[in-house]
Amino acid sequence: MSSTHYLAVRADWLAMHQEEVLEPGLRIVDAHHHFYERPDWTYLADDFLDDTRTGHNVVASVYMQAQTRYRADGPAALKPVGETEFVSAVAQQHASGVPEVAKAIVGHADLRLGAVVREVLEAHVRAGQGRFRGVRHLSTWDADSSLVNPLSVAPKGLLADKGYRQGVAQLAELGLSYDAWLFFHQLPELFELAKAVPDTPVVINHCGGIVRIGAYESFRSQVFETWLEGMRQLAKLPNVYVKLGGLGMRMNGFEFEKGATPPTSHQLVDTWRPWMEPCIELFGADRCMFESNFPVDKGSYSYATCWNAFKRLTSSAGADERRALFEGTASRVYRLA
Repeated sequence: MSSTHYLAVRADWLAMHQEEVLEPGLRIVDAHHHFYERPDWTYLADDFLDDTRTGHNVVASVYMQAQTRYRADGPAALKPVGETEFVSAVAQQHASGVPEVAKAIVGHADLRLGAVVREVLEAHVRAGQGRFRGVRHLSTWDADSSLVNPLSVAPKGLLADKGYRQGVAQLAELGLSYDAWLFFHQLPELFELAKAVPDTPVVINHCGGIVRIGAYESFRSQVFETWLEGMRQLAKLPNVYVKLGGLGMRMNGFEFEKGATPPTSHQLVDTWRPWMEPCIELFGADRCMFESNFPVDKGSYSYATCWNAFKRLTSSAGADERRALFEGTASRVYRLA
């Protein structure tokens, strides 16, 4: 990977730390992963299966849009449907296996089209062949432009844009959800959007967009307080859910990748606990779900270590809570049954 916004995946480094898989029978739905096919980075179904088959009982996955295999021609608004077509075909190939890869698909549609986006959504639904569940239109913005991936840059105030709001409003009529990827200081904007669409499940990605590098590196305590208040407000809305994961990215500033060896699951738990436990306390286990965010987080730790850490983090939780976190919430929100 050449992009400075992704940490390089180093197989030799990851191999330097291996752990025995904890609770290998615990059922897992990986609520968030990608396929990439770029000149500098390829991670497709076989790569994902290599990771999921390292010992944990991953029974199904939710595929998240990654700008992969868009249509090469035709109307611009419909080009992202190509990704759903591609992933749906992959899912069909693995439908009888374990895990059920991409049992649910979240694609991209330009929600700024407003009501007109309905045509795009319906095309996604057809292409998904029963698997299309929602939309993610990235809204990451920051005054420090170095923090924003050029592939996902969004204009300031996108969530309040009239056309965007009208586009989001189309989702509930088709039974679709909205995945939100934004930065921590944008959480109040998401609150206003989620409040305006109470019948639409709104899923906060990656614990709410924690950024502790660049302009925020010297203000980490303020970042935490701002983030916590934003999450506290969002937790008041019953249609809002949280994905716990995605904390292996460069922007998080945890610098796992700088270690001589990869972090252990114990180290991950110590780092993640201050961020993940408040999410579970505020939203409840029935509105939280674990995600690998692979392969993006693979620059910081292995798949097996990641899920060991989630298991350690919740070791004192009740059986019903853990079932929700590892499988139930994702299955319900993305209608995997």
